[in-house]
Amino acid sequence: MTPPEAPAGNGQQAHFRALEQLYASAPINDLFESRLEISEPGRARISFTANERFFHAAGATHGTLYFKMLDDAAFYAANSLVSDRFLLTTGFNLHFTKPLRTGRVVAEGRWISGKRRVFIAEAHLTDEEGEEIGRGTGTFMRSHIALSGLPGYHQPE
Repeated sequence: MTPPEAPAGNGQQAHFRALEQLYASAPINDLFESRLEISEPGRARISFTANERFFHAAGATHGTLYFKMLDDAAFYAANSLVSDRFLLTTGFNLHFTKPLRTGRVVAEGRWISGKRRVFIAEAHLTDEEGEEIGRGTGTFMRSHIALSGLPGYHQPE
């Protein structure tokens, strides 16, 4: 499916950089060593490090981290296609495919469908060995919140 119209050229790149800044500015991301990269419409990539502070009682990474990174990667893939409004997650299905202990992890998000009000995107997590450790699909809805009104979202003049 062809992604909906996103800003073209320099406007598109400015939107992507502003979304990356928005991600970095969110207080929740102070808890994680992570970085968002948006290189093209409908795709987002988050690199992060998992360590023992995210473990549950059985010595592996808690599902909270899986959800957060999968949701964020899918969300930003979808929001890369919307330059005026902040999207909201309205649903997310998550599948754990392998336990994670520690190390570098990549969450890759990809827009699947939706062009106006509701967007669907998926994401998957891979560990340092390149093996999938989780995947998910989310539904995201256009909100009334203007991106331009959010303190972390800044496009060059």
